[in-house]
Amino acid sequence: MEPDAGGGVVPLRLDVEDGPADALARRLHIWKEELLAWFKTLFSAAVYATLIVTFGFQVARVEGQSMAPTLADQDRLIVNKFAYRMGAPRRGDIVMLYYPINPDKSFVKRVIAEEGDEVRIVDGRVYVNDVPVRDDFVPPEYRDHDDFGPKHIQEGYYFVMGDHRNNSSDSRHWGEVPKKYIIGRVQLRWWPIPNARVF
Repeated sequence: MEPDAGGGVVPLRLDVEDGPADALARRLHIWKEELLAWFKTLFSAAVYATLIVTFGFQVARVEGQSMAPTLADQDRLIVNKFAYRMGAPRRGDIVMLYYPINPDKSFVKRVIAEEGDEVRIVDGRVYVNDVPVRDDFVPPEYRDHDDFGPKHIQEGYYFVMGDHRNNSSDSRHWGEVPKKYIIGRVQLRWWPIPNARVF
C-alpha cells in the first residue's frame, strides 16, 4: 500500500507476466486452430475437386485421327459436362459421346445436325435442311466423295461426324446419337501446350 495525494491508502497493483507454460499452451492452442482451419480448407478443396471432376469437367485423350486436323492423336482435352445440362448440343459443337453400339467406349466428334434436321451428303458435300454446311476446316485431302441420305434426325438425337471425313467412323455408319449419350462439350485442348486452344 502507498499513500495517495489526499493522505489515503491506495492498493498497489502488480502485473505478472504469464509463465513459460502458459505462453506455450496459448501458442499450441493457436497452432491447433490454424491446423484445423488448414485441414478444413484442404478437405473442402478435395470435395470440390471431386465434384467438379465427377459432375462438371472430365479430362480426355484423343485416340486416332478421325478429328484431324482439328484434333490430333494423343491430344489432351477438357470436356465440359455441365454444358448440356441446361441447354442442348448445337451444330458445330465438338462433343465427347458414348459409342452407341458399345457405350463402354467414347468418341470425340462434331455435331452436324440437331433433332428435327434433315441431312444429306452429295459427293462428300454435307447439306443440312438443304443448306451446305460450312466445312472449310476440312482440308481437300480429308474429304470423301460419298453420298448419304437424305436422313431425318429424330427427336432427342444428333448426327455427328469426324472432321477427317474419309477416315472417320460416325453417324454415317452407326446412326444418330441419343442426347443421353453425349457426355459433354470439348472446351479446351491443353496438351500439347504449344497447340493449346479453347473451342
